[in-house]
Amino acid sequence: MTNLDGKKRLVIVGNGMAGINTVEHILKLSPNTYQITVFGSEPYPNYNRIQLSYVLEKSKSIEEIILNDRDWYDAHGIELYTGTHVTAIDTEQKTVEASNGMVVPYDRLVIATGSRPFMLPVPGVDKQGIVGFRDIADCEQMLHAADLYRKAAVIGGGLLGLEAAKGLLKLGMEVTVVHLFRELMERQLDPVASHMLQAELESQGLQFATGKQTAEFLGDERVSGIRFADGTELEAEFVVMAAGIKPNTELAQSAGLAVNRGILVDDYMRTSAPDVYAVGECNEHRGISYGLVAPLFEQGAVLAKHLCDIETPPYEGSVVSTQLKISGVDVFSAGEFMDTEDLAVVRMHDDWRRIYKKVLMRGGRIIGGILVGDGREASRLQQWIRTGAIMTEAIHTAIVGQGAPDTENTVADLADEEIVCGCNGVSKKRIVDAITENGLTTVEEIKSTTSACRSCGGCRPVIEQILQYVLGDQYDSAAAKKETICSCTSLSRDEVVREIKEKGLITSQEVRYALEWNNKEGCSKCRPALNYYLGMIWPAEHVDERDSRFVNERMHANIQKDGTFGVVPRMYGGVTTPEDLRLIADIAVKYNVKMVKVTGGQRLDLLGIKKEDLPNIWKDLGMPSGYAYAKALRTVKTCVGSQFCRFGTKDSITMGVLIEKRFERLDMPAKFKMAVNGCPRNCAESSTKDIGIVGNEGAWELYVGGNGGIKARLAELLCKVKTDEELLEIIAAFIQHYRETGKYLERTSDWIERVGLQSIMDTVVNDLDNRHALVERIELALSQVQEPWNEILDNQNLREKMFDDVRISTTQS
Repeated sequence: MTNLDGKKRLVIVGNGMAGINTVEHILKLSPNTYQITVFGSEPYPNYNRIQLSYVLEKSKSIEEIILNDRDWYDAHGIELYTGTHVTAIDTEQKTVEASNGMVVPYDRLVIATGSRPFMLPVPGVDKQGIVGFRDIADCEQMLHAADLYRKAAVIGGGLLGLEAAKGLLKLGMEVTVVHLFRELMERQLDPVASHMLQAELESQGLQFATGKQTAEFLGDERVSGIRFADGTELEAEFVVMAAGIKPNTELAQSAGLAVNRGILVDDYMRTSAPDVYAVGECNEHRGISYGLVAPLFEQGAVLAKHLCDIETPPYEGSVVSTQLKISGVDVFSAGEFMDTEDLAVVRMHDDWRRIYKKVLMRGGRIIGGILVGDGREASRLQQWIRTGAIMTEAIHTAIVGQGAPDTENTVADLADEEIVCGCNGVSKKRIVDAITENGLTTVEEIKSTTSACRSCGGCRPVIEQILQYVLGDQYDSAAAKKETICSCTSLSRDEVVREIKEKGLITSQEVRYALEWNNKEGCSKCRPALNYYLGMIWPAEHVDERDSRFVNERMHANIQKDGTFGVVPRMYGGVTTPEDLRLIADIAVKYNVKMVKVTGGQRLDLLGIKKEDLPNIWKDLGMPSGYAYAKALRTVKTCVGSQFCRFGTKDSITMGVLIEKRFERLDMPAKFKMAVNGCPRNCAESSTKDIGIVGNEGAWELYVGGNGGIKARLAELLCKVKTDEELLEIIAAFIQHYRETGKYLERTSDWIERVGLQSIMDTVVNDLDNRHALVERIELALSQVQEPWNEILDNQNLREKMFDDVRISTTQS
């Protein structure tokens, strides 16, 4: 069964990391063999599930964890159906039937349906407020719950449970981790490491109920608590299940495939049916169903070669490793980790520095290890375990930290077939070949070419060593670490901005052609970045390229997972009137708004609005856009200040409204939040904002670079000023300096750490001439901005183009 162009039909059931990684390998090995169709049950293209904890902690958006956007599928001729389930497989007729009514024939079929959270079979498990943690929809439920409830419980003290718990803690909830065993991560850590981990997490604010068996979930329709087998109870308004996973086998089972815990496969991922394969968490290989990414990618590499008729060694199982992705917690485990009589152990335990290292050997060969508090040797330890390295004096020294540090490049001794990037299954040889064949000189180029370092980033130090080893005297450490703006070019952000200025480039197309972009059409990463840089450099000359913006910015509203939108009208300084509140309520009823929510920035969010209703809602509201969707000033949060508060020393409301009205609608590298406190009590939370202002008697204090999320950062004091005029001037200069030197999507917290607070202080506070020049440039930019909702309402052609015929994609938000 082939297409008219001679290609065989390959159908992938599952759009996750395992299935699409297999497709990526196929495209590299034999790009013209298959016509590929992919079905995904989620409404998103392929994304990095490893980084869901970052989305939960709000340090990354959904768009930032997308691995392959829709343009990638189109570029490779892949038919992608998102939000679509495969409901049946006919192994005799060799067809699949989908929930959208399609019946698609196949020559080869790959089942990559993944897994789902294991839900404890106890009374009350079906109550509202009990969710798993496996996909973006789960993240969204957890984010929503954090706005409504205070007390959360996470059932499961393993890798996923701890990451979920820390995410909820970051969102402001009181979180208790409930675990059946006495030790956390008992499948990866010994008791010593487990207790050290628990102590560290307790110091960060997490609570634990270990050795507790869940017997019942309390409450009426919604969960209110947990009753344990010992009769004790725990109050919980929200519960996350992270007690394990269950392979999704129902589809395979209904098709008559052999299934045990997972779909049974051989060493080439073949199931019991001809031309049907299973890869990833849904399968069971030699009695094991893996729940970590690295084994799934190793399976995919073997499967891809088999599907392309390329001879390959069989998949014989994986040595798994685990690394926590929690800020401030350094934990790594690989291979065997518990002491037994037949094992020799090298151990180092430093209570004062909170460091624990343990390496286990059998017959002198390293077969496992644990690192807590110091993960610098994680990559090498993993290599030693995979290769069964023999313990030597040098390795012993590296582990226990005695003697002179080993500064030599050790990758020369690494075997060619050794896997360097476990997440994506990239070997040393593949990286070396990519460097020599393509003339690569940076880690970013290696990432783009091989996918190494694409997921968790833990292998970056080893990749830098390989780069240095291959290039020798030609290695440039600064160049090697250069970050290009995307894979379409070898130029960094600063180089692109310099070329735009020097060559007078006005449009993105001019930039891509003049600077010799590899992909002349650009990609979803560089198109919005170039549009921002051009608008920042040439505010009067550059015409905004609306199609290059993310979908939220194109539609001037926040797209939701069901395809509806959220509308947030501007409320300057969080202040509104009874008339405006009545108007919002009337419109919410008129347009059947699903939810009206108070946001963290003191505004009202109207959720569940149809795309075609957006212009009419904007017209009926008659209020300016709150820019809740933009890379721009979101809100200026205020306390009531001296107008009402008995402690207030400054009029924070008036200042907040003034700032918000002055700087609204101005494009910036990333979203931008501000707050004004009328006294040092910090009710408006200035310490976690991009700019935070605190009023004292006779002066304003200006703090910058605050942020929450996985990389929480308190704002730092930039200066103190006495007058409102000087405060506004320095704010303007600071914003413009950030606009001109920040990377696209780089928050001020990262920007300040990169360029240094003192440098910023010298530029916008101490150098008066430069400060005034920055203010002049921002005034020019501000003179070009327009109210976006009115712009759409006043332009009938634009309104029809955007809201009548456009098919909205959810790849970016």
